Amino acid sequence: MNIRMLKEIIVQQKAELEKKEKGLERESLKEIEKYLKLPHAVVIIGVRRSGKSTLLTQIMAKHFKDDFYYLNFEDERLIQFSATDDFDNLYQAYLELYGKHKTFFFDEIQNIEGWERFVRRMSDSGFKFFITGSNARLLSRELATHLTGRHLTKDIYPFSFTEYLEFNKFGRAKNLEYLTEERAKIKKALFEYIHEGGFPEYIKYKEKEVLHRLYSDIIFRDIVVRYNIREVKAFQEIAGYLMSNISNTISYNKLKNIYNLGSVNTAKNFAEYLETSFLTFFVNQFSYSKGVQSSSPKKVYCIDTGLRNTVSFRFSEDLGRLVENIVLLELKRRGEEVYYWKGKGEVDFLVKEGLRVRELIQVCWNLDDDEKKSMELTALIEAMNEFNLEKGLVINEDSDDEESVGEKKIIYVPLWKWLLVKGVGISGT
Repeated sequence: MNIRMLKEIIVQQKAELEKKEKGLERESLKEIEKYLKLPHAVVIIGVRRSGKSTLLTQIMAKHFKDDFYYLNFEDERLIQFSATDDFDNLYQAYLELYGKHKTFFFDEIQNIEGWERFVRRMSDSGFKFFITGSNARLLSRELATHLTGRHLTKDIYPFSFTEYLEFNKFGRAKNLEYLTEERAKIKKALFEYIHEGGFPEYIKYKEKEVLHRLYSDIIFRDIVVRYNIREVKAFQEIAGYLMSNISNTISYNKLKNIYNLGSVNTAKNFAEYLETSFLTFFVNQFSYSKGVQSSSPKKVYCIDTGLRNTVSFRFSEDLGRLVENIVLLELKRRGEEVYYWKGKGEVDFLVKEGLRVRELIQVCWNLDDDEKKSMELTALIEAMNEFNLEKGLVINEDSDDEESVGEKKIIYVPLWKWLLVKGVGISGT
């Protein structure tokens, strides 16, 4: 690409950037601020429209003013951009337009094959990079090849419940757990969050088309086109099946048989494409054997309950599965290493820290169902005995209590409290 065209794109994008709303300050901003003075490239990854670009603008505005270069590689005019030929031209265009700065902000970098070589070369010369991308597989491969030990990665998700409340200007009183009216308002907002999800653009405009378009872009632009999928209908059906079956176990062999795929590998590849584009997540069954982990059924979850509710078939008993999905997303936001556990019964989440099992979490929304509660507690206690843990956590709708079962202690925490008060539950007692 010639320098004149690059200059035109740079100037137009800069003008658009200056008009862009800074939005709600994300919780992730404080974590990324710890990386500002480090020489490492900061890589921000996550699903489309989760707020990565807005987060970049917040970093720019708060810490760099006009002392940076910016380019969004989603611009269709950059479709012919070549890492081999054009990065040096790009840098020359920046120098001619704005003089020398030491910080680059690159948005949706995974669109440019070979980008990591330029970042490595310039980083070695003292330049700082902030990079976003929406494909975990491509980024991890490129980072591992040329930027090992030279980058720090932060995953970004749609709004947490805390951010959802702040975006909707929901004022929270101190000691809210003791205020009946405050709890009632928070519970109402929680039900809305469970059904609407946390994509900022949808929360702002409440237009279902926003979510339909987002889903279509992920399926077709991020996956079908990128991986040259030929069995498009089967792939779409599998994506819909997984979105409809959140919080359930699935196996690649089952997907192969349901959709008459040629091999289990095809089913596995399709599932991996969905996960690396951040549309779905797969949680392994816990085992000290990696072989057992890889061969056991996995539990499937989606990036956002609002997106799932918009694009998939829904069942009457969905609420409990939506709540479990909310819990999984929050655990991922907190950077936890998560599995499910299966013995005679099943525990929804096992949290591992280093070599030890730190916490067991059962999600049981309705504790009034005595049969279901008994089944959930029996499984939880079985796992507590297995890992020699004294306490187990039950996340539910209303109960905020403790119960002793023999020498074990069951801690009940309402979902809203667990989401809003970090450390509540086992680690906070």
